[in-house]
Amino acid sequence: MAGSTVRAGFPSPAEDWSQERLDLTKLLVPHPACTFLVKSGGLSMKDAGIDDGDLLVVDRYMKAQHRSIVVAVVDDDFTVKYLYRRNGRVRLQAANPTFPDIIPHDGQTIEVWGVVTACIKRFVKV
Repeated sequence: MAGSTVRAGFPSPAEDWSQERLDLTKLLVPHPACTFLVKSGGLSMKDAGIDDGDLLVVDRYMKAQHRSIVVAVVDDDFTVKYLYRRNGRVRLQAANPTFPDIIPHDGQTIEVWGVVTACIKRFVKV
C-alpha cells in the first residue's frame, strides 16, 4: 500500500465565483402562509410564458391589480388569465388570441383566488 493519499475529486471551478446561497423560497415566496403552488393546464397563457404543465406560484395575500396574472374561479372552475379591471367592469383575458375573453354575465361571478407571482418550468422530465 502506498504511503500517501490520493485526492479523489477536484476543486469546483465555480468555487471562485460563489456568493451567498440562493434560497428559492425566500426569493419566490414573500408570504409563505398564503402561497400555493399549482400546475397549469392548457395553452391559454402561452404568450405570457405559461405553458401546459408549468408550476405556478400563487399568492393569495397579494391584491390583484389591473393586468395581474391571476388564478380565478369562474363557475366553480379554476382558470389562469390576465385580470382587466376598468370602470367597475371586470374581464379575464387569455394570453393566446385563440381563446375568448371571459366576461361575467348576469348571475355569474368571477372570484380572484390569487395572484400568480412566478412560473417554474422544467425543460427535462425527471
